[in-house]
Amino acid sequence: MSTENEGTAVPPAPSAPPVPVDAPAAPAPQAQAHQGSYGQDAQGQVPQGQGGAGHPGASSSAPDPSWPPPPPPTSPYGDGGSGSGSGGWGSSYQQPAPPSGRRRGGLVAAVLVAALVAGGLGGGLGYVLAKNNDESTGSTTVSASASGGDVKRDPGTTAGVAAKALPSTVTIEAESTSGEGGTGTGFVFDKQGHIVTNNHVVADAVDGGKLTATFPSGKKYDAEVVGHAQGYDVAVVKLKDAPSDLKPLTLGDSDKVAVGDATIAIGAPFGLSDTVTTGIISAKNRPVASSDGSGSQASYMSALQTDASINPGNSGGPLLDAQGNVIGINSAIQSTGNGGFGTGQSGSIGLGFAIPINQAKYVAQELIKNGKPVYAKIGASVSLDDGSDGAQITDQGAGGAAPVEPGGPAAKAGLKPGDVITKLDDRVIDSGPTLIGEIWTHQPGDKVTITYERGGKQHTVDVTLGSRVGDN
Repeated sequence: MSTENEGTAVPPAPSAPPVPVDAPAAPAPQAQAHQGSYGQDAQGQVPQGQGGAGHPGASSSAPDPSWPPPPPPTSPYGDGGSGSGSGGWGSSYQQPAPPSGRRRGGLVAAVLVAALVAGGLGGGLGYVLAKNNDESTGSTTVSASASGGDVKRDPGTTAGVAAKALPSTVTIEAESTSGEGGTGTGFVFDKQGHIVTNNHVVADAVDGGKLTATFPSGKKYDAEVVGHAQGYDVAVVKLKDAPSDLKPLTLGDSDKVAVGDATIAIGAPFGLSDTVTTGIISAKNRPVASSDGSGSQASYMSALQTDASINPGNSGGPLLDAQGNVIGINSAIQSTGNGGFGTGQSGSIGLGFAIPINQAKYVAQELIKNGKPVYAKIGASVSLDDGSDGAQITDQGAGGAAPVEPGGPAAKAGLKPGDVITKLDDRVIDSGPTLIGEIWTHQPGDKVTITYERGGKQHTVDVTLGSRVGDN
């Protein structure tokens, strides 16, 4: 995504095929992003050379303890001009053969008759109304009692929510020292001028690049990166000479979101700033893995899925509920690989993914406070083989390190190499990436219940999560 994750894939949800995703990228040309590797341990460390669902071409060598993950292979699912969307989920649709005999003819005749009757009634009514109107005023034009601008829009309507939220969103332009970059979105987090967005939106401007934020009013401010968390795909920037009248958006509770709840997304799709789209929460806890703008690192989330239209440039923008509360940060999309606006980038097909705001809020506060992210961990390296029906602890750690960190949370809980983790609390774990995403929805010090299999028998144990500071 120019400055966004493209060509990435969603690890398979329980009892579902893997879902490839693209991040809603920026319209400006930039380095091609690639599909993120799933190799990563539950500490945020990545086993090298281990394959994951939807990631062909990876070997099965030992995991690498270092962060970030190795550069992932190119996505087979297509986005940003890197592929196509053919053969994604099953065969193409075929029109069923029409029924034969008199029944079909009768149905067609009935439909035609109905259409003619409706048309006749409409024409007759129209003629009568026109005739009466001509006799009284000489005109058939019907005027509304009030123009659109005079209509009162209640706070709970989409228009009311948009009117309140738009002034607190910004279009972000990030540019590297080499001139590469693109467009994304962000929203006001506090009155001190902090703006929350995606890590991949600002990645180009981290090392000496240029960063600007433009409000719907047209006011443009220079900004600087306060901190960025590649693994979470969250970043915080701060406006230089921030105005004193900033109005932070209200943060909701993403844990209480229900499937079917209304959603409103705000962003700058294909550079079209201040665009508002609507939809619903289609699913929760979707395991999503995506790469940053350079394609060299992977991010993991247990995402909110929405069918609100999200396109390249929406990344970092708020996903709102019907009351205008932020419930997520738009981050990635599944796409067919078809380009739009002549850019070759993919567009929305109604499968968008957002980072839950409860997680993003914690990450943003840590970035503002310390400038670095803090990750929860269990202290064990897990395989990325999606055929294990769980997250299997590897027999060998990366670079010769122990697969289970001595004295770490997993070791204290009695976990051993070869154990297959199948649940974390009430969440089904079907792969290593799913486990990582679920662990990262928690904070260090949280106690979780892990269900695992060893020797054909199921066991349950409580684990107190440890912590790791920084992406490296």
